[in-house]
Amino acid sequence: MSEKKKILVVDDELDILAYLVALFQDSGYDTVTAQNGVEALEKAKSEKPDLISLDMAMPEQSGVRTYRALKDDPTLKSIPIIVVTGVGEEMETYLSKMKAFGKPAGFMAKPIIPEDLVAMTRNILKA
Repeated sequence: MSEKKKILVVDDELDILAYLVALFQDSGYDTVTAQNGVEALEKAKSEKPDLISLDMAMPEQSGVRTYRALKDDPTLKSIPIIVVTGVGEEMETYLSKMKAFGKPAGFMAKPIIPEDLVAMTRNILKA
């Protein structure tokens, strides 16, 4: 049997963080968490996740800055990112215009539709 894929879940809202962790774990994935952008970069470097679920509105360092930092790092830029945000379509449009960093692998507006997020994750990870 193959090793479980690991997802780094990044969100500053503890209830959403716990919800996403439970959703991903119930779907067969291992998870690690971060509550802000700075911690997300540290965990991405130390844990080498297979995918990152990234909130956009966070303290310390915004999700946009974190996204750019992840995509600017040669050791992290190949990790697919699903943007999970309450900001909505404006954020998806904004990120798609950041040509130098590429479009996110997926985009999920809050409130999260669990079946859609799991399907998106499986499609990206092919697992």
